[in-house]
Amino acid sequence: MKITLLAFATASEALGCRELDLEVPDHSRLEDLHQTLIATYPDLIPLWPRLAIAINGEIAKPESPLPPDAEVALLPPVSGGNSPRAELVDGPIDIDSVLSGVTSTSCGAVVTFVGKVRDHHQSRPVSKIFYDAYRPMALSALQRIANTLGEGATELRTGIVHRLGEIPTGEASVVITIASPHRVAAYEASREALERIKREVPIWKEEHYTDGSKMWREEEPLEPSPRDAA
Repeated sequence: MKITLLAFATASEALGCRELDLEVPDHSRLEDLHQTLIATYPDLIPLWPRLAIAINGEIAKPESPLPPDAEVALLPPVSGGNSPRAELVDGPIDIDSVLSGVTSTSCGAVVTFVGKVRDHHQSRPVSKIFYDAYRPMALSALQRIANTLGEGATELRTGIVHRLGEIPTGEASVVITIASPHRVAAYEASREALERIKREVPIWKEEHYTDGSKMWREEEPLEPSPRDAA
């Protein structure tokens, strides 16, 4: 079936055009289109977590179906707007930047979780951690988490950044910052974000020990989001 893709501002630059007609399989969903686009247009990969996606003029979720002849719009944040931030980085995380991205005079509570690489695991001295990821799926999962945190809470502002590659002990591997008018919503959303990252995002951890050995720490299989399973 045929759909029309519209891209604006930086999204149009990543795509190389403002409008594009595409053929997609029948019964495709937005997440299927996402995978196709980032495989064909890799410049969209770092931009995708910041985009809102509209189908026929309505903001859509990854599981939203694509109807025949749909108009799909890629919408970067507008000037002064707030879009949940979800990002994978290959170097040190700028914690201040994540924090400043959620700061608002309307939010009286800001909760920041910083996960750091500890220097031991079960009494074995650790020298560093290596994080690997299936990047397109991991970005999509992080964005889904950021977009759906604290559903029903008002004015929740979210920043999630996860670092990949080698990370020495003592340095941050993940930063989650939540701002809300009220502290309870901020605390609950921060906890939910961390648990869902561990459960839903395809990121793997390899521990490197001071004796030169190393081991992949794989726990439970990845679970689909309850919203995906519904």
